[in-house]
Amino acid sequence: MAFFSKLKERLFKSSSKLDEGLEAIVDEGGTPDAQTPEPDPKPEPDPKPEPTPEPSSIAPQPDDVPPPAPQETPVARPEEVAPPPTAPQAPLDIPDTLPEQGPRPGFLGRLLGRDAGRTVTRRALDDDMLERLEDLLITADMGVETAMRVTANMAEGRIGKRLSSHEIKTLLAQEIARIMAPVARPMPLYAKRPQVVLVVGVNGSGKTTTIGKLASQFKAAGKSVVIAAGDTFRAAAVEQLQIWGDRAGVPVLTAPEGSDPASLAHDAMTKAEADGADLLMIDTAGRLQNRADLMEELAKIVRVIRKKDPDAPHNTLLVLDATTGQNALSQVEIFQKLANVTGLVMTKLDGTARGGVLVALADKFGLPIHAIGVGEQIDDLSPFDPEEFAAALTGLDAE
Repeated sequence: MAFFSKLKERLFKSSSKLDEGLEAIVDEGGTPDAQTPEPDPKPEPDPKPEPTPEPSSIAPQPDDVPPPAPQETPVARPEEVAPPPTAPQAPLDIPDTLPEQGPRPGFLGRLLGRDAGRTVTRRALDDDMLERLEDLLITADMGVETAMRVTANMAEGRIGKRLSSHEIKTLLAQEIARIMAPVARPMPLYAKRPQVVLVVGVNGSGKTTTIGKLASQFKAAGKSVVIAAGDTFRAAAVEQLQIWGDRAGVPVLTAPEGSDPASLAHDAMTKAEADGADLLMIDTAGRLQNRADLMEELAKIVRVIRKKDPDAPHNTLLVLDATTGQNALSQVEIFQKLANVTGLVMTKLDGTARGGVLVALADKFGLPIHAIGVGEQIDDLSPFDPEEFAAALTGLDAE
């Protein structure tokens, strides 16, 4: 819960924007209502013994998805065998209609029950309300297609129902979590030594800091890690990695300023192999996706790495800056073609009101989201949890 509290606090720009927008939508066409929804008039069946409640299907079951790692563990799982890339995901059990009466057990039930017994404003769910909601999600950088899909799912079976802003936020959080559950996967670890992790991204996305945090977490989990400072054109990047390396007790391999980064990557693989390192993390220079020369340089690094190991890089992490909004989608498309991106890390979620872009990325590309960052400290990078993210983005509480 510690990281969720931080996530919710630092996603305030996004959550407050959605909260204010939803309140305005409901207030504009709604009416005060001090009553809870009237019960279904259907006759109740004869009383029967209450069955033993089963665990919520929102949580992964043992036979479907491994349980999420505790917060003390690094972004990657400590296991040596990666899960299959197409492993089935546990479906989220989303109700077709809002609960109308009776006790509301569980997290979502308690959320929906908060409006009972006090005056709230409710508005009937109609086409105008859905259009307004769709526009609000687009302004949060969720994208047109994703916003339309989310609102359509929210409306299914609920047209004409009178909803409060809190109930709408709860439905919205459910839909966001459902979209993001399949992509919430830690970076896989393999038995291969060294496992080569290539980290790419545009200028200022937070690659260097992310590498330092990941290396520190992997080292704390008992992995032997080597860092290659492949951004040979920026002295500050090398110095920053060396600071992180000293802090984590991880060696950092460097080359003279202006050296060929592909040559450094080759030498780093040789060194990591000789030392028996578990992981080799290779930093790369920040590059704009519209600079053909820089992108060709990245392609060269990949070619050279594959001469040493045809299966390398075993992971290619694309670090994205949340403040870039919808531009992140074009970055994924370009880097996917050049470097075969295997997973995403989203940074700077604390500095933007555009947190919805992560939902758009999950909906469009389906690439694993390994971690999210909300600050500069070591514990500001954490494994991605879809339910916590959805709750923080919409301003709800999580339990």
